[in-house]
Amino acid sequence: MNSADLGRRVGVPSTALFTDQYELTMVQAALKAGTAGRHSVFEAFTRRLPEGRRYGVVAGTGRVLDAVENFHFDDEMIGFLRQQDIVDEPTLEWLAGYRFSGDIWGYPEGEVYFPGSPILRVEGSFAECVLLETVILSILNHDSAIAAAASRMSAAAGGRRLIEMGARRTHELSAVASARAAYVGGFDATSDLAAGFRYGIPTVGTSAHAFTLLHDTERDAFRAQVDSLGRGTTLLVDTYDVTEAVRAAVEIAGPELGAVRIDSGDLLLVAHRVRQQLDELGATGTKIVVTSDLDEYAIASLAAAPVDAYGVGTQLVTGSGHPTCSMVYKLVARAGSPEPDAPLVPVAKKSMGAKSSVGGRKWAARRVDEGGVAEAEVIGTGAVPEGLVGRELLVELVRGGVVVAREPLEAARERHVSARAGLPMSAMQLSRGEPVIGAEYV
Repeated sequence: MNSADLGRRVGVPSTALFTDQYELTMVQAALKAGTAGRHSVFEAFTRRLPEGRRYGVVAGTGRVLDAVENFHFDDEMIGFLRQQDIVDEPTLEWLAGYRFSGDIWGYPEGEVYFPGSPILRVEGSFAECVLLETVILSILNHDSAIAAAASRMSAAAGGRRLIEMGARRTHELSAVASARAAYVGGFDATSDLAAGFRYGIPTVGTSAHAFTLLHDTERDAFRAQVDSLGRGTTLLVDTYDVTEAVRAAVEIAGPELGAVRIDSGDLLLVAHRVRQQLDELGATGTKIVVTSDLDEYAIASLAAAPVDAYGVGTQLVTGSGHPTCSMVYKLVARAGSPEPDAPLVPVAKKSMGAKSSVGGRKWAARRVDEGGVAEAEVIGTGAVPEGLVGRELLVELVRGGVVVAREPLEAARERHVSARAGLPMSAMQLSRGEPVIGAEYV
């Protein structure tokens, strides 16, 4: 819930064309039919978690708020829509004055969710709400997938430092969003400077194999790096022979050497050998960082290794095999007429398959047992039961078109730690399984 997370503000271009054409053609038809102004309630949710996942992680909420604020059609966009004959002139006139004026409630960023959880609720006229569908889903589906992968990796790391380094493995703008989502999910730093600039995430990085290969000898490369970055730097030791490199690294930097990085080979075996060698050379405080196409399973397999930090790229920014959360954005209630006081009517798609949904404006609360551990996601459309009052999950994000819930990114990160800690212990298992708690509709 942020715009540059209360730190450095970076201009965001209009998000109005980050949408599908049928959103605009629906608005045109609704305007002509006189139904565009009907008060409507849309909800974003997922019918299932990715296969094998025990919980989901809400991420991207702050970016959604930025997108809603910046959803407007400028003259150039209106000209494009006119030239392409996307919609008619009355609709273009309506779009030219568009600003979202409704309300948005949702799970706060960093919270966990389950199938059926009403992760985001958008209310306003049908026309103004339906336009936001694509951009909201594109942000939530991407960021929540990355945050869920990051959370699993964080749980597997058991408190060891995690570095996001996937910028070269995805689209340049996705890389920034991925670093942000990974930070929410438990990562400690990123190699991506754009993410550091925009969101204030700590950035790290020293050198690649190319720097070693540039120099006549590995010692020359190490000496140049230490002379430039200091003895506390991290030296990459697997370009040639690891044993020789570690020896040279300590001789050049001394026992004050910050860390060595291992990027290939049998990481479990090599890490043990390097730790022993470092200790024998007196560099007992030098840390070991491992990289090399890690995922949560590889991280878990290194739990017994003397590793201090993990660098993760490809598997993180692709959601560790699940690059989307399959969230949908559905109309769940609408007024029977455009009148301001018209009562809401629950609506829902009926389907022969697995695409049915539950109508009505929903609340959600998490019921916990005597030990404070979650045991059910309770979802309803009426009054909140007395025993769940105060445990509601949705918070107000936008009121009358104005964002009211900005917060530092650190708050979302801390919230996730707390939310994950409140789940049953089986949530941390990497083996395939069902969601750790289910939905109860009341």
